[in-house]
Amino acid sequence: CRGLRRAPLPPAGPAMDLAYVCEWEKKPKSNHCPSIPLVCAWSCRNLIAFTTDLKNEEEKDLTHMVHIIDTEHPWDVYSVNSGHAEVITCLEWDQSGSRLLSADADGHIKCWSMTDHLANSWENTVGSMVEGDPVVALSWLHNGVKLALHVEKSGASNFGEKFSRVKFSPSLTLFGGKPMEGWIAVTISGLVTVSLLKPNGQVLTSTESLCRLRCRVALADVAFTGGGNIVVATSDGSSTSPVQFYKVCVSVVNEKCKIDTEILPSLFMRCTTDPARKDKYPAITHLKFLARDMSEQVLLCASNQNSSIVECWSLRKEGLPVNNIFQQISPVVGDKPPMILKWRILSATNDLDRVSAVALPKLPISLTNTDLKVANDTKFFPGLGLALAFHDGSVHIVHRLSLQMMAVFYGSSSQRPVDEQTIKRQRTAGPLVHFKAMQLSWTSLALAGVDNHGKLSMLRISPSMGHVLDMNMSLRHLLFLLEYCMVTGYDWWDILLHVQPNMVQNLVEKLHEEYMRQNAALQQVLSTRIVAMKASLCKLSSSTIARVCDYHAKLFLIAISCTLKSLLRPHFLNTPDKSPGDRLTEICSKITDIDIDKVMINLKTEEFVLEMTTLQSLQQLIQWVGDFVLYLLASLPNQGSPVRPGHSFLRDGAALGMFRELMVVIRIWGLLKPSCLPVYTATSDTQDSMSLLFRLLTKLWLCCREENHITEPDDTLIDECCLLPSQLLIPNIDWLPINDGIISKLQNKQLVRLQFGKAPGLVGHTLSSQFDAFVRAPGQPKIDHLRRLHLGAYPTEECKSCTRCGCVTMLKSPNKVTAVKQWEQRWIKNCLWPGGRGRPGRLRAGPRGQRWGRGGRGRAAGARSSCSSLGRRRLGCHSH
Repeated sequence: CRGLRRAPLPPAGPAMDLAYVCEWEKKPKSNHCPSIPLVCAWSCRNLIAFTTDLKNEEEKDLTHMVHIIDTEHPWDVYSVNSGHAEVITCLEWDQSGSRLLSADADGHIKCWSMTDHLANSWENTVGSMVEGDPVVALSWLHNGVKLALHVEKSGASNFGEKFSRVKFSPSLTLFGGKPMEGWIAVTISGLVTVSLLKPNGQVLTSTESLCRLRCRVALADVAFTGGGNIVVATSDGSSTSPVQFYKVCVSVVNEKCKIDTEILPSLFMRCTTDPARKDKYPAITHLKFLARDMSEQVLLCASNQNSSIVECWSLRKEGLPVNNIFQQISPVVGDKPPMILKWRILSATNDLDRVSAVALPKLPISLTNTDLKVANDTKFFPGLGLALAFHDGSVHIVHRLSLQMMAVFYGSSSQRPVDEQTIKRQRTAGPLVHFKAMQLSWTSLALAGVDNHGKLSMLRISPSMGHVLDMNMSLRHLLFLLEYCMVTGYDWWDILLHVQPNMVQNLVEKLHEEYMRQNAALQQVLSTRIVAMKASLCKLSSSTIARVCDYHAKLFLIAISCTLKSLLRPHFLNTPDKSPGDRLTEICSKITDIDIDKVMINLKTEEFVLEMTTLQSLQQLIQWVGDFVLYLLASLPNQGSPVRPGHSFLRDGAALGMFRELMVVIRIWGLLKPSCLPVYTATSDTQDSMSLLFRLLTKLWLCCREENHITEPDDTLIDECCLLPSQLLIPNIDWLPINDGIISKLQNKQLVRLQFGKAPGLVGHTLSSQFDAFVRAPGQPKIDHLRRLHLGAYPTEECKSCTRCGCVTMLKSPNKVTAVKQWEQRWIKNCLWPGGRGRPGRLRAGPRGQRWGRGGRGRAAGARSSCSSLGRRRLGCHSH
């Protein structure tokens, strides 16, 4: 806690520790070296972008590279030659995590977008430039969406109380109030440039001076106000000069972008007015708003060659005293003095080691300027802290308002020896390894840093900040952040870093309890997301791996049910409000007859008529439904074993009801096209397998159709299910796709060392043997998990795979039937694992099912996308 004012001693527990480190392979003729300045950015999809300069000794030139990794597979890096002629100065993700802005020291700005929603395939689509004018600050325009987290209400039952929508206006709107997309940049000569993306693909760009007297801008940052305005903070780099603030208003007039600027109150750093420090810190090295949507609070850091000082300032409205003489001339209305805006210092540190990087939290926690008491009451919550990296290799987490110490991490180079002569020898040997760029994750539970050797480090940040908290409090922190990701659709990989096997059962149960307390409409919106979240949690414990199979199958069942029902069309246009799919659900729930033909009589079969080619194209999905029903019924006699896949379905009335509805639909379609029916291997040619399975399925469904009144299956049903293996061949179910992610290998808290472009040989993990029972061996034939097609042991088609669940599917569709295209369109952005906002996961792809290594210039190997995105260079498909 050296140097922080009023700071307590560092907490006794491991507040921060290294999860993994990934570095570049040393090559004789080319080398990745850190760019100056080095920048990185972390998206809500847990994609990290960072820069290096590729040095080629033969050509003796530098190529400015942008690298994109998924935190679950950090070694599978996608590297692209940015095409920037000068060093890259800024990287910025948009709020969906699917587009990336890069800007350089020559004034060029490029917008990178996912190709085909693949997380490892990017292309430069549009851009703008201010020729020869280096960009020092860059930001996407605000879309008007702001969610506030109320930490003090984390125990509330309603999500609306924990996470509230804040009234916030977009920076610019189209006709009808839709936010207009675009970006804003500030250049070193004091220009502000705004580029707007029109719906037709055109870019409107306008450039204006921040003020009449242009001056050099060494540092700048951008923030947004609730009224739709933009605030720009600038500094010329000297601590003796004021930090200037400007209000920027953007509008479109006659199809042209217009920029209006206005000067706001400025400030001088406190250290420059202190006689003892007046000339001690000559340069301002860091200037950051505490949040993009919080223009009233700013963080400043001034430094010399050896030390730094950090100050936090707040903009407040204050009354302006009026002299009695003027009050008599013009009385103040309502006895209220006129108000002015004035910057006030909130807190400041004492002398610190030289700060090398700053990372700000992205959690929108609702804290006002005077919430220091609340800050102390919730000081163990990670989202309240910001990170400071120092030249000695250490990292401090300090409170965003009070700047009090919350956690500390000492790197290998920051463990300073006691011997003074050794210290001197160390300092003369060369610069210490330290972070040049840092980013906090979107839940502030992880921190990524790129050091001055180009190495990427991933740090865990303890939810308790290293303090001893009881299990309930730790679970409460994790549960609150999981709920936040469920509501926003953000990826929750960084939360899984802190989940231990003994927490999984409690987290899953409490997450389900909180979900069931929400209203029916919200439950429907979050229905698939919570299943994916439960599955990702259950992967972390050997006792719950079988439940992962069930959650995976349930997501697939929901998708098939929605797709097949959507194909039904009313026979007449003037039909009642309910769709054929809704009527099917209603009739099947009311009619409990075990004879499938009697249930069919109550349906309008003309609504089920489809083209023959459509029915035949759906056979693979229909076959999965039939096989799964047969497997479930055959496993009923073994229902006492929860470690068997499918166990949870035997008591899930809703899922069994969906299977029952699909069996009825399949039966009707079989009358139109017998070849679309599921194929069973029966011991008798005269046996009606569909009727037999529907009869047993209905009996089982009747036992658990009422969630609060579940009964045990009778002996007659169990005996009939025991006979199924002698009547029908029980199929083998492909439960889980192969997933080689790193999250389950990090639970033992041991540092994992990785290399970009080389998959690690992480073997011998305690969960690996458990997973082997539910996945295909590497040498066995591959399967397209979404189309249910067999690809062979060595697929010849390019495939994409999800970096979260590992689902594999072909990159190009072999089908031309509209119904199948509708099914495939469902997975263009998302895999089975929904992550929300069109991004349930990340996918990567590769030809012939092979994973590619690290790419050099241009497109890299190992394409990836998100389970909201499908990737493309390795077998693959989408995310959580």
